[in-house]
Amino acid sequence: MTDKPTLARLAQQLGAELRLAPGADAEQPVTGLSTLESADSGQVSFLASANYRRFLADTRACGVLVSEDLADECPVSALVVANPYHAFACATAIFDAAPRPAPGVHPAATVHPDAEVDPSASIAAGAVIEAFARIGAGAQVGANCVVGEGSEIGAGTRLYPGAIVYHGCAVGRDCIIHSQAVIGADGFGFAPYQRQWVKIHQLGGVEIGDEVEIGACSCIDRGALGNTVIGRGVKIDNQVQIAHNVRIGDYSAMAACSAVAGSAVIGKHCTLAGGVGVVGHVTVADGTHITARTLVTKSIDSAGSYSSGTPFSESRSWRRNAVRYGQLDQMARRLKELERRLEDLPHRDGTED
Repeated sequence: MTDKPTLARLAQQLGAELRLAPGADAEQPVTGLSTLESADSGQVSFLASANYRRFLADTRACGVLVSEDLADECPVSALVVANPYHAFACATAIFDAAPRPAPGVHPAATVHPDAEVDPSASIAAGAVIEAFARIGAGAQVGANCVVGEGSEIGAGTRLYPGAIVYHGCAVGRDCIIHSQAVIGADGFGFAPYQRQWVKIHQLGGVEIGDEVEIGACSCIDRGALGNTVIGRGVKIDNQVQIAHNVRIGDYSAMAACSAVAGSAVIGKHCTLAGGVGVVGHVTVADGTHITARTLVTKSIDSAGSYSSGTPFSESRSWRRNAVRYGQLDQMARRLKELERRLEDLPHRDGTED
């Protein structure tokens, strides 16, 4: 942004109550945002976690987004809000300096005569818009992007350089697709026949709802029959794999290096932490949280937090435990046999069951 807001203006934009520190000026320009410990006198910070409370007393920020219960501890001007982290997120939009390309089609772009590009959209150099594709109002298609035949990019959506949308896919409004993401590649479908693999051509597409963000180098495969569906407001991190005919419910989020196998269904408002794997054809209930490196091997019917995997330990100890893990079945059988023998022994009072 070019015009820097003042403290008063920023508070107004964020719906915050501004409580000025002694000698502070409500019309002081705010140059940006920073952390409590590194902010300078022109920046605003925020306190959303008790873990960072120790930095509040010494902050040099000109203002801090805080909740009501911590406002009195703030040594500088306080911008009092109900949810400081939410207010910080809103403030980042105010200070976002990402380039805004002007509307129009760059001379070095290739747009098929049968494609439809809204006059307010921006098509950058090297981009290719194939036949019957539709680019909505205010959409931004970055350099060297490809929008395949018959695909649709919704109004206000941004494709960063190098993002690829194959044919027959639909991306909703106000989405963000980062560089090298691939939407609509073939799902991993092959039929074994006479010690060879016969390709199963993927006849479906991909449907992406409004306000979805897809990270760099992530892949969402097209459906084999029917579509792969990503719900409204879903957030997908970098290097995530979504296989064919997966369905992800509204406002779920997936961290980096997660993978969901074919035809799995992830409910609404779920979170998958980094490196989570979900096998195919299972269902995960709405509101489920799956912790890092968990492998989901069967359906989850009730919301909650689920984990798997082995936490790290010192290598020598881990190796011993790994050996014991391989012995668990044998140990369980021996324990069951010992329990059976104990049940057959006479009681101490000389009686038997």
